[in-house]
Amino acid sequence: MKVILKTDVKGSGKKGDILEVSDGYAKNFLLKKGLAEIATSKGINEINQKRTADAYHKAENIKELKELAAKINGTEVSLSIRAGENGKVFGSVTTAQISSALSELGYEIDKKKISTKDAIKTVGVFDAEIRLMEGVTAKIKVNVTSL
Repeated sequence: MKVILKTDVKGSGKKGDILEVSDGYAKNFLLKKGLAEIATSKGINEINQKRTADAYHKAENIKELKELAAKINGTEVSLSIRAGENGKVFGSVTTAQISSALSELGYEIDKKKISTKDAIKTVGVFDAEIRLMEGVTAKIKVNVTSL
């Protein structure tokens, strides 16, 4: 019997999968507990349309993130922070501060997506990486000056 899973079923498949299972398993477990429905041509078409739409939206999202990465790549962000006489910063520059500086330039980037190689604890120019998603990154410069 062909069924369409309504939820993830351990050992069988994920939500939206179309499976060929034994009649007993389908009637006594999957259908009875509401985990699946009998696969009709209408249901199969809906699943296929949903998958196509999801793939399209994912591709559009990836395209937008790549364009954003291309815009941001090479941008220099300036931060002014209190520092001692020898250029040592009180505390360190955080990714939240870098994120707020980017938002002033018009780029809304979550602080969790920004990473630096080492903690920024002195005045100078440092590299930071923005990881928008798997395989889509941008590199920026962080210019730290003292107040």
